Amino acid sequence: MSKTAGQGRVEAVHRALVLLKLMGEEGSLGVTEAAAALDVNPSTAQRLLATLVGDGFAVQGSGKRYEPGPEFLGPRALRTVPPLRERLRPHLERLFERVCETVHVATLVGTEIHHLDGIEATTHALRFGLRTGVTLPAHATSAGKAMLADLSTGDLDALYRIVLSGNRARESRIDLNGLRDELERTRRRGFATNFEESESGVAAFAVAIGVIDGERAAFSIAMPIARCSRSDIATFATHLITTANEAREALGLANRTER
Repeated sequence: MSKTAGQGRVEAVHRALVLLKLMGEEGSLGVTEAAAALDVNPSTAQRLLATLVGDGFAVQGSGKRYEPGPEFLGPRALRTVPPLRERLRPHLERLFERVCETVHVATLVGTEIHHLDGIEATTHALRFGLRTGVTLPAHATSAGKAMLADLSTGDLDALYRIVLSGNRARESRIDLNGLRDELERTRRRGFATNFEESESGVAAFAVAIGVIDGERAAFSIAMPIARCSRSDIATFATHLITTANEAREALGLANRTER
């Protein structure tokens, strides 16, 4: 096994854990989906899934899809902790009430973000629609940058080494040095921004909440860039930081000092 940079993380173990998280979230997982999530060849994804089956953490169900196995479900069956979406929903609603713009909760899956939940602002003539269920490249989104900024340099490099060395390196158009600079600006500000990087005509802002049950999560606000003013940015940043801190306190996470 090869170790990645940053705290001696073993890449094969990390990939297996990513697959377990995906199976837990989606209920089942196909080889093609697993390969796309990890940015590896289907044969590599197949071997990882077969290993999980062999150790009882996954089973192969109908349609050759992989589902959580007894070793994965056993300890979880004893827990009554609500899903992450339910635990963060009251805080998402509070953020929506504060900003009156479309808001989302997103999680980091590999080098992409998954929009777990959202509330759409429908009172504006010009508005941003919901993206619940949509995945986007983390480096091009405010939520993604907010969560990536919490990673060490070693972990960030390890995360993107797979993408930048794979067949999709050219089409990904990721400037790792530029991303490092952007994440440093995000740390200094205490919030992340996205001005038409992921979608034309969109401005978005986000703050990372932290790691909850093994998942990195963030709150984000999105609006048409035509309606975005400098005062909006300061206001949104304040409400994002306040709401994230409230969520951390409610979930028993260590709060962070505003940067």
